Amino acid sequence: MLCAMGFVTSITTSIITAASDELMEEFDISLTVSFLPLSLYVIALGFGPILGGPSSESLGRYPVYATILPLGTLFTLGCGFVHNFGGLCFLHFMTGFSWGPSLALASGSISETLPPRTRGPASALFILTPFLGPGLGPVIGSFVANRKGWRWTQWTMIFSAIFTMILALFTEETYHAKIKQRISREKGTEASPSVPFSTRLRLFIQVSLIRPVMMLFTDPIITFLCLYVAVNFGIEFSFFAAVPYVFGTAYHFGVEETGLGIVIGCILRFITIIVCDIFIYQKKISLYPPHKVPPEHRLYPAMIGSIGGPIGLFWFAWTAREDIYWASPAAAIIPFVWGNLCIIVAALQYIGDTYAGNIVASGAAANSLACYGLAAGFPLFSVPMFQNL
Repeated sequence: MLCAMGFVTSITTSIITAASDELMEEFDISLTVSFLPLSLYVIALGFGPILGGPSSESLGRYPVYATILPLGTLFTLGCGFVHNFGGLCFLHFMTGFSWGPSLALASGSISETLPPRTRGPASALFILTPFLGPGLGPVIGSFVANRKGWRWTQWTMIFSAIFTMILALFTEETYHAKIKQRISREKGTEASPSVPFSTRLRLFIQVSLIRPVMMLFTDPIITFLCLYVAVNFGIEFSFFAAVPYVFGTAYHFGVEETGLGIVIGCILRFITIIVCDIFIYQKKISLYPPHKVPPEHRLYPAMIGSIGGPIGLFWFAWTAREDIYWASPAAAIIPFVWGNLCIIVAALQYIGDTYAGNIVASGAAANSLACYGLAAGFPLFSVPMFQNL
């Protein structure tokens, strides 16, 4: 369920970019403005966890899942019927705000369900799907838009969302505090004094709104880790707008061909995480008592992948031109995406191991706010930047 939810949330970011030409024609807008729904959706993904992530620590994970999935589906349905660009931007923002908490909640659910010894592969598999989504989005969106029109890029997401909601019906609560409360209530041993509304409201504001932002600016681990990850994340999102433009201009490629490098990079990242977990992390945790493994051992994939991003960027920048065969810049996307995603996955695993308990969702929400808040602006200036180089 978590993988399906992550895939639906992430593929919605980029599937509409394949219909930029249709948006420009129907709403009489420029190419840069046509990427505005993408940017608003991405920035909403950053704000959503600020409310939904910590709220799950008060209400439980499952009630939040059960709320955000149908809510986001309704907004997506509206995106397909809207007839003005302002309404499309608003509904796309609300879709991202509704589905955004899912990316932060999943880290908490995985850390609560699996012990550190077996958490690595599960985390790698989950984080594979949110990053496969943006790579596959333009490919799927191009096929749909060319045959059915841009509105079907939105309605296609509804089928995936309904499938995710069906899976959610078979899931249970994972937040330990809520599970203990339920067990105590079933045994009749829970004392439940009435808490004044003002006290609940104050706690909600402190936990849901203030704590993630405070962690982002006052916790050194969160601050520097999120800054590094956000810069890498923003550069990767700029590729969703720039790569189709570069390949379309220099090599006259369609959108379908340009997403292949991103998909291959995602798969290589998954392999790297699994290899590091089997041959490095599993050996390290045998040296420590259960649940006492230093979270720094999660950073090995980031150390390996940190060389891939600069190599891929340099390679792509020097070879993406008409007099060089298209396979060279296409291959350059692979080490860039591979290195970037190794860093992002390792950072999320590190946060999950460092801030266990009721803080992990707030840490993940702070990371989402930094990543998606910064990434939202990159698609807007990447194409004009390439046009004027």
